[in-house]
Amino acid sequence: MNTISKIGILTGGGDAPGLNAVIRAVTKTAILDYGWKVIGIRDGFQGLIEPERTILLTLKSVRGLLPSGGTILGTTNRGNPFHYPEENGDEIRYVDRSGTVLDRLNELGIDVLVVIGGDGSLAIARDFIRKGVKIVGVPKTIDNDILATDLTFGYSTAITTATEAIDKLHTTAESHHRVMVLEVMGREAGWIALESGISGGADVILIPEIPFDYDAICGKICGRREKEIMFSIVVVSEGAFPRGGKPSYQQIPAGKKEVVKRLGGVGERVGAEISRRLNVETRVTVLGHLQRGGGPIPFDRFLATRFGKAAVQLIAENKMGQMVCLHGRRVESIPIEKAAGANKLVDPDGQVVKMAESLGICLGR
Repeated sequence: MNTISKIGILTGGGDAPGLNAVIRAVTKTAILDYGWKVIGIRDGFQGLIEPERTILLTLKSVRGLLPSGGTILGTTNRGNPFHYPEENGDEIRYVDRSGTVLDRLNELGIDVLVVIGGDGSLAIARDFIRKGVKIVGVPKTIDNDILATDLTFGYSTAITTATEAIDKLHTTAESHHRVMVLEVMGREAGWIALESGISGGADVILIPEIPFDYDAICGKICGRREKEIMFSIVVVSEGAFPRGGKPSYQQIPAGKKEVVKRLGGVGERVGAEISRRLNVETRVTVLGHLQRGGGPIPFDRFLATRFGKAAVQLIAENKMGQMVCLHGRRVESIPIEKAAGANKLVDPDGQVVKMAESLGICLGR
């Protein structure tokens, strides 16, 4: 017999357009269909480690959330309870605070936890499931790199933002006879670069799954200039790297004493090398967090709402440890154990890559 009366919900990892739509759908479905209380947990799992970081979600508190970007609960891609950073003098040490999370869930009387996140948050959820916590997962990433689902909400909005940027770069590139390099997000997966590059009419698309060759890139640009097409658009995924090389990382301060590595900088390197080899004017634009910001497009609002509704339905049907996912046009579920840690990458010889190359787009090989 299902004895659920109170559920918790948190958002972890990087933000994505559509998070608030999931929160809204979970809250409305839980209250209207089942009469459950919904507790919002602030800043991911960190809100279960630090005291007084929760809020009661009501129909009023989720009103108007559907078109809004970000997450009203806040999020973080740090603070893994199983590897939690704590200051130890001048150093950072990492400790296991999972017990604190378990105690806090008991104190709050939360029967089931809804975890909205990417592979990192889902891996944490998997580890808590192994400790007996009842959890339902909702996949979230603008990178679309979670293997268990065909699409994640936020991805289509990110593609739209990147494509609009390419459209704008076309006009200034042509006016000034320049090579324009646009660096986009995606981590180790090239989906954003590939789809936005094709949609925006890029001449060169560089993705992590295909290590690139500078001779191929410069050959494509020279070929256009020989045809008196004096500008080119190059779209680079942040995780792309040259053949025989490695991805570019930057050291980013993440707290008072903590420093983390983040992908980035490859756009500047590609732009500088093109300029050096061809002696052409080159400009680099790093789109960065613009891809995460703003409200979700209608498709992502709709998908996020479907995911939120489905997550509550899984709880009602006592299907714990499952993650909602999209297969074709159907929202289904898969065990979080199978979903966590499995990344979906671009097939270098797949249909989309072959289509791009048949259109004359250089993939750097």
